[in-house]
Amino acid sequence: MKNLITKSLAAGLAVIIAFTTAVSVQGGLISDPGAEKININTASQAELQKLPRIGEVVAKRIIDFREKNGKFKKIEEIMKVKGIGEKTFMNIKDLITVVSEK
Repeated sequence: MKNLITKSLAAGLAVIIAFTTAVSVQGGLISDPGAEKININTASQAELQKLPRIGEVVAKRIIDFREKNGKFKKIEEIMKVKGIGEKTFMNIKDLITVVSEK
């Protein structure tokens, strides 16, 4: 009986871990450490929309902002764009850059 309970708990834990990982990856909360970052100074609207919590409207605002104000000097400046607050920034900060990757 004890062995059966242990196996059931282990199986349940495995399901929870798999589900959490799938949700995190789909939601953009876990980034691929080897993935190239999106340069917010040069990215197209479609590229910006690949970021978590960035839809069509906010991606367009990012482009409009940089066209009006010039290039972003640091990634934190993206929070000046309407619709990008601290919570959204925390979700995308590891996925964006303002410098060309070599």
